[in-house]
Amino acid sequence: MTTKAVLFDFSGTLLRIESTRAWVGAVLGDRLPSAPAEELDRYATLLDSAGALPGGAPPLRVPPALTGLWATRDVSAARHRAAYTGLSRQVDLPDDALHDALYERHMSPAAWQPYPDAERVLRELRARGVGVAVVSNIGWDLRPVLRQHGLDPYVDAYVLSYEHGVQKPDPRLFRTACEALGQEPAHTLMVGDDRHADGGAAALGCAVHFVDALPAADRPDGLLPVLGLLH
Repeated sequence: MTTKAVLFDFSGTLLRIESTRAWVGAVLGDRLPSAPAEELDRYATLLDSAGALPGGAPPLRVPPALTGLWATRDVSAARHRAAYTGLSRQVDLPDDALHDALYERHMSPAAWQPYPDAERVLRELRARGVGVAVVSNIGWDLRPVLRQHGLDPYVDAYVLSYEHGVQKPDPRLFRTACEALGQEPAHTLMVGDDRHADGGAAALGCAVHFVDALPAADRPDGLLPVLGLLH
């Protein structure tokens, strides 16, 4: 069947969040200018283990009090913030306000870097007349991030879990994206890095292609094979 639409995951697929150390440095380094680098390194290690950076490494252990919240963190903005600041608060920072400051930082365009081939692939899809949607499990509006990085002009629709109260792998989210693009699932390809969440598109009849959620510098051409899957 002819591929007429491509759905892309956001984090780990089109763009990658900054490292935990850079995240901590951007917030704590600014708020605590006298903090030595070793102290920032220590906080970064602890926060990384806690899984407190959205888009970063998952928590090594989810505290029992957060288990239910964590499982449905992407169905609303409030749950997303509560889940991640809850994980962050497993680490004792010098000022409790830093937990919200860290959460705010991860939503800024400066915290994200597009994969090197993302713009090229999206531009080529537009040139071929293939519809594109971003389908993301997320608790905030990522449109400004893509806009800032010059990718928004190539995206026809955004289907974000927190705006629909449904998170991947629920097929309803993928169906909403297909409908937004006016295409049938059989003519649609889903591209993502999470075999469980993004693989849910297969239940709807979409083809699925996976990429590795590596740091952006370590995956210069991971999206290019998508162009070869169009037929």
